[in-house]
Amino acid sequence: MVSPPLQVGPAMSATAISASLLIGAGFFALGYLLARHMFSPRDNDEKFKTRSFWSRLLFWSHKSATEKKVDGERDSIKNKEKKKPLLEIENLAEIIEDFKMVLVVRNDLKMGKGKIAAQCSHATLGLYKKLLNRAPKSLNRWEMCGQVKVVVKIETEEEMLVLQERAKSLSIPTHIVIDAGRTQIAPNSRTVMSILGPADMVDDVTDLICTPSEKRRKLDLHCLLERHRRFCVTMLE
Repeated sequence: MVSPPLQVGPAMSATAISASLLIGAGFFALGYLLARHMFSPRDNDEKFKTRSFWSRLLFWSHKSATEKKVDGERDSIKNKEKKKPLLEIENLAEIIEDFKMVLVVRNDLKMGKGKIAAQCSHATLGLYKKLLNRAPKSLNRWEMCGQVKVVVKIETEEEMLVLQERAKSLSIPTHIVIDAGRTQIAPNSRTVMSILGPADMVDDVTDLICTPSEKRRKLDLHCLLERHRRFCVTMLE
């Protein structure tokens, strides 16, 4: 037995047509907004305004690929930094509590006070970033000590490099700021070196720049403190 064909009333037909029109209008609006977002002119670029639709599509796809490549390179750099081994100073942070940072400023460059402050900030931040993943315990020790920073001066670039070699021989991390030369000094000038580590070891490095009179004063103070310590030990006995 053959069933009769389904009869569709005028009301149902009108409802279906209205729904189809609404869906079509919605997709059209969505496509228009996406096109405006992806292919609208940016930064008043005249060349971009005059390009055809397909040129803009190619430009956008190339830009997206470039951004993905840059993001990938950044991720690879971060992964390499994380894979670097810990510095030797990290072992000392477990047994030594007194840490400090010394900033060595080149006096021969005749930098202004503001310039010196900026360069010292660069040196501090540069060394901090270097130790963030490779010596976190050392940074924690330094922060617990109040982030001690001492600023000293030297007269030549050669003295700075000698101090850096001395620090390397003791496995103490350093960071030297190389200025771009936009103000006051010549490009690629080494301005400030930062050193961070156990206070006594850092003093061993910076003692090289002390004058004979300063060394005598330090020796006299050391002797005075040693006598006081011995006196206290004798009284306790």
